[in-house]
Amino acid sequence: MGGGGLRYGDLGATARHLCVDMQRLFAEDTAWKTPWMDRVLPQVRRIVSRFPERTIFTRFIPVRHAGQGRGTWRRYYRCWPMMTIDALGIEMVDLVPELHRFTPPAQILDKRAYSPWYETDLEARLRSEGVDTLIVSGGETDVCVLSAVLGAVDRGYRVVVATDALCSSTDETHDASIKVYESRYGQQVEAVTTDDILDRWN
Repeated sequence: MGGGGLRYGDLGATARHLCVDMQRLFAEDTAWKTPWMDRVLPQVRRIVSRFPERTIFTRFIPVRHAGQGRGTWRRYYRCWPMMTIDALGIEMVDLVPELHRFTPPAQILDKRAYSPWYETDLEARLRSEGVDTLIVSGGETDVCVLSAVLGAVDRGYRVVVATDALCSSTDETHDASIKVYESRYGQQVEAVTTDDILDRWN
């Protein structure tokens, strides 16, 4: 999907790459393993390589142990006790090695919910640098990426979704999410390929 080209012009110095949750806890043999991650990693790496200093990597940080968390998050981690920090080990929140080597100059933003906008300084970082456009890659298309995209739309950012640099656990919900980006958010979201992005990000 994607590949129709950027509708609203080239990408320049006011664009940043928001790479969502490309972490060991989703890449390795855990209960949250995302099988597609290996497949999209080369495309993600291509985008990061263009301007590492313009990339922000988000990391999803689980609670320390089951029983922690606010409201439904407490129930969530009772369902997934094997995915807490105590069970996994803190090293599993790290980025996959192929991307970790880009930090620095790439930045890291830690979050405890799906959204990178919730209880973080993401918007302050972007506004301080005059950013008006976000290129989004990572996973999962229908969970944390979706939350990142909708938060960016609400805040008025131009959003460019790299369709071949997104991963999910299921084809059905990945494809449905891409269709939603294209059909329901057409004024704010451009769903294109990595080649489209790199051809016009200078």
